[in-house]
Amino acid sequence: WPQSLPASVEVAMVQFPGRGNRFSEPLITTLPDLVRTLAQGLRPYFDKPFVFFGHSMGALLSFELTRYIRKEFGLLPMHLFVSGRVAPHKVGLRRALHVLPETEFLEELRSLNGTPKEVLDSPELLQLVIPVLRADFAVNETYAYLPERPLDCPITAFGGLQDDSTNRERIEAWQEHTTAGFDLRMLPGDHFYINSAQELLLGSLYKDLEKLASEAT
Repeated sequence: WPQSLPASVEVAMVQFPGRGNRFSEPLITTLPDLVRTLAQGLRPYFDKPFVFFGHSMGALLSFELTRYIRKEFGLLPMHLFVSGRVAPHKVGLRRALHVLPETEFLEELRSLNGTPKEVLDSPELLQLVIPVLRADFAVNETYAYLPERPLDCPITAFGGLQDDSTNRERIEAWQEHTTAGFDLRMLPGDHFYINSAQELLLGSLYKDLEKLASEAT
């Protein structure tokens, strides 16, 4: 992504506890706890203009992180980009996949088509990955939306035209969470269009970020 976005923009990827170079830290299984942890870790980086981008669960996390730093720090991103996720107030009942027995859990992972086959076919890798995925599913499935006033930053929502997990109407409902402008962009592909239509997505983000960077100088 950094090579496909403006040179004036620093791409900072968020690392959750319990994975990568934070593997030794306990996994977090609720969204409020994850938001608080990330907000404290990111706080020193908010000395410059910034935006958030999140896909799927990351979109929800970015939204709640924005609401949290507004309340706790009096800060807002210049722009919130959400992708592949229904608006938070439109979330319906969800199956509790995170508590399924391992065999059923693996079947669900295969059907979702988001976990590399190399991981699913490796018992050693699965033992490392399953606890992480269960934690992510728990964060997502136990989320409870609480109403707050809309954000005073613009929101752009992306969606996949063939994404079975959502639809245009439920993505468009993100506009109810901003007073500062909303844009909806539907791209070809399923839930993981973020990979299959990456060039289109990054091209769209490039224009937005270039404009935001010029406004911030």
